[in-house]
Amino acid sequence: MTIKIFADGAVLEDVPKLVASGNLKGFTTNPTLMAKAGVKDYEGFAKKFLDAAHGMPVSLEVFADDVPNMIRQARILASWGDNVFVKIPVTNTKSESTREAVQQLSKDGVKLNVTAVFTHQQIDALIPLFDAKTPAIISVFAGRIADAGVDPRPTVRYGVEQAREKPSIEILWASCREIYNVKQAEEVGCHIVTVPNDMLGKLKGFGRPLEDVSLDTVKMFYNDAASSGFKL
Repeated sequence: MTIKIFADGAVLEDVPKLVASGNLKGFTTNPTLMAKAGVKDYEGFAKKFLDAAHGMPVSLEVFADDVPNMIRQARILASWGDNVFVKIPVTNTKSESTREAVQQLSKDGVKLNVTAVFTHQQIDALIPLFDAKTPAIISVFAGRIADAGVDPRPTVRYGVEQAREKPSIEILWASCREIYNVKQAEEVGCHIVTVPNDMLGKLKGFGRPLEDVSLDTVKMFYNDAASSGFKL
């Protein structure tokens, strides 16, 4: 596959193993994943994560809800390493655009990952904001679009098409729900796909004969029934 696969998670112990696998091109995380993992010290965790990533791109998210503090936090995060992409939400919690933060930070050379993007209109508004010389990512939340009963592929494909005018921008398929999403993301020309840590092992199944998968499934049912001591 030509698409870049990023691991999405917040379990620090996973990072060295994922780096060693040689299958990944980067990492993403967010405050929700950190909270679920029990992280209490944001800075301490993030710096250990960056060390473990060995220079691979890592997206770290601001958690302020106003533009001035988003900019302030973004500059702090960016100072922690050249491999940091700062995640800025496309709006704040009041549905106010964060365009000022995106434009100013990109102009100043801060690598950004604009997150929680769902619509063509949001993509159209973002593209002109990025500096042509500064790497940037637009994360289209394909999995959550699908959760709303909408096919995400046209939106992701649209993002890829619009980003062609600025080669510094990459489109990311976010919030995978099944491993087949990796194939879908590549088919629409997406540059990056994020895969939850606990799903990454399923990539090994790509290309396996379906008859073999069928047999493995039957064996799983049989062995689990046996180990449970089921009797009739």
